[in-house]
Parts: sequence; structure tokens; C-alpha cells
Amino acid sequence: MTFALHNLPEEIYRVSQVRELDRIAIQDMGIAGYELMCRAGEAAFDVLRSHWPAARAIQVVCGAGNNAGDGYVLARLALSGGCRVMVSAVVAPDKLSGDAARAYADYLDCGGEMESFDTVGVSFLPDVIVDGLLGVGFDRELRGPFKQAVKAINSAQWPVLALDVPSGLHADTGLAMSEFGGRGLAVYADVTITFMALKQGLFLGDALDYRGELVFSDLGVPWNGLPAQKPSLRRLGRPFLRKMLPPRRRSTHKGSHGRLLLVGGGLGMSGAIRLAAEAALRAGAGLVQVATHPANVEQVMEGRAEIMCLGIASPDDLDTPILHADAVVLGPGLGSDDWARGLWQRIMDSSTQRMVLDADGLNLLAEAPRTRG
Repeated sequence: MTFALHNLPEEIYRVSQVRELDRIAIQDMGIAGYELMCRAGEAAFDVLRSHWPAARAIQVVCGAGNNAGDGYVLARLALSGGCRVMVSAVVAPDKLSGDAARAYADYLDCGGEMESFDTVGVSFLPDVIVDGLLGVGFDRELRGPFKQAVKAINSAQWPVLALDVPSGLHADTGLAMSEFGGRGLAVYADVTITFMALKQGLFLGDALDYRGELVFSDLGVPWNGLPAQKPSLRRLGRPFLRKMLPPRRRSTHKGSHGRLLLVGGGLGMSGAIRLAAEAALRAGAGLVQVATHPANVEQVMEGRAEIMCLGIASPDDLDTPILHADAVVLGPGLGSDDWARGLWQRIMDSSTQRMVLDADGLNLLAEAPRTRG
């Protein structure tokens, strides 16, 4: 089955875990690797047709490995569906092996055409480009023809569908890799369809700049309670939020839903702590109290009468608010002067509540790593 963004699974995995899921599907469940590849190509072609129903010319840019195999399957299906199709091969097809080589052969048997990658968008003007260059195994900088192909795709000005992950994006970190380990180069996709399981790199780092709309296909693998990998991350999807935020009684009041203390906002830095308090109220926190520099009280409360705000001149002023809080947020706009360090130290020494450290709260922790008192 294929799922759009609003209905994605909650579970997110590392690449090593996805490979294990692939192994389980192929070896333990008896689903042939080429069958999974064909399902991936079919799911991707369905997404292409649904997002670009008027598309009649498809350019598929293929590298090597299973990602290229998925591209060749999509190319074959598009050709059989009446589209004009051109595959631009970055890796010579005679170097393919296994399921990818079979997918290439099946594409040729249907009358498929090939060209060198360096003519992308020149000899063939597509309605959509499909990125089948690099899959989840990519873990280094782009070089040579792969680098040139990604640049060609990005400069072609046509819509792009990426298979599994946009080429150049690390599937664990979400970073677009470069020759020097910094921000680098990756395909800018309008839509990315990922297969089997959600990869954490599609949610981290630079991913949101590159992946476009995210679609997921489980390739019809019937897990049905079989031993699975423990997710590395979880999405806060609607089922989870409905469970954590059940409907409230009509007679409820702010004291019924917890007391949150937010500590931050040094002199002249009222914005972050105000925004954090507003976000807490929108998320459903009950009694929201801000402890900030005395000069910020008016700015924090202006137009937000529901925020209870205390001007904190010294760490001693925190003793009573801490005592009555169920949870603490420490750090938004806190700063790093003596006033900020005094508040940070008092909270870390005396608070036993659940705590979120943010911004300067983390910066001060990094200076002097410690456990809470």
C-alpha cells in the first residue's frame, strides 16, 4: 500500500534496520528481491501518474544498484502505459548485476531507449524527471558523473520524483554530503516516494529542503506481528496525538491540566520565551507561568493575558514557582550573563520535575556537563 504524508507510519528507522527488514522480507518471508523491486517501480509510477496526470514524457536518470533497478522498472511501466520514455544511465548498463540487471533487460525487451546522462534535458524534453541515481547506501560525497548528473537534474527546471531518497542525501543523517563534510549537493525533489520503511534521514538535517512531498509504500509486505526492528525515531502522528491529547471535560479549567514553568528571557530578549509560552498554551498545557527578567514582563504579557508572568531579579525568586510546577522549560532567550547563569544553576540544582532544556539552557549545559541535583 502507498501512503501520503498525512497518513505515514509512526515508525522511522536507520539504514541498517531497513536492510534487515529487506532481508527478512526476502529470506524469511520468501518474497523475491525482483518482486519487491517491481512493486517499488509500480508504486513510484502510480505516484507519478497521480501527481502529474498530464505527463507524457518521462526522463529516468539511473545509477547502479537497486535504486537504478527501481528506475528501470518505472521506465518499463511508463513505456507500456503509453508514455515517451528515455533512460539516462550514469553507470553503464553492462556493469549492472542481480535484480537491477534484470530490470534493465526487461526495459530493453519492451523497446526502451537509453542515452548518456550528460544529455539530460537536452536531447529529450521531459514532463517529469525521475531520480534513480543513488539509494540508501549513499554515505560519501558526490563525485564525478554522479555529481554532474545531480547538477543536471537540478538545473533542468522540470518536476522531479525521487526514488527512496533524493540522490546525495544521507539516509541516516539527512545531510547533503560534500567533499569537505559540510553542506553539499543533493537532488531537489518535488516528491519523494520511499519504500519498505521510513528512513530517519528523510526527517533530519537538510531533508526538508530536498525531499519535497513525502510518500511511502510498504510494498505490500505483510509483517503481521513478525519480530520487527525497534524504531530509531517515531513520528507524532494523529493516532499518537489522539491518545496523548484525549477530549477534555466541559468543566475543565487550567488547573486541571498541569502547571508549566518556563524560565528564560534575559534583558532585551523577551521574544523566545513569549513564543515558547504561546506554543505551550496551544499544545494544551494548563497553567503556563513565565519566569523572566523583570524588564520583560510587560512585553511577554502584552496581548496574552493567559500567560502568567513573574519578574525574576535573583535565583531566590524561583523557589516558589519551582515548587508548584509539574514541568520546566529552561533556556529560551536566557542568555549567558550572571543573571542567566544564576537562574540556570538554581533550576538544575533544585528542580526534580520533567524538564526541557532549550537554546541557552543547552549552551550552559555544554560548558559544564552535569547531571541534575
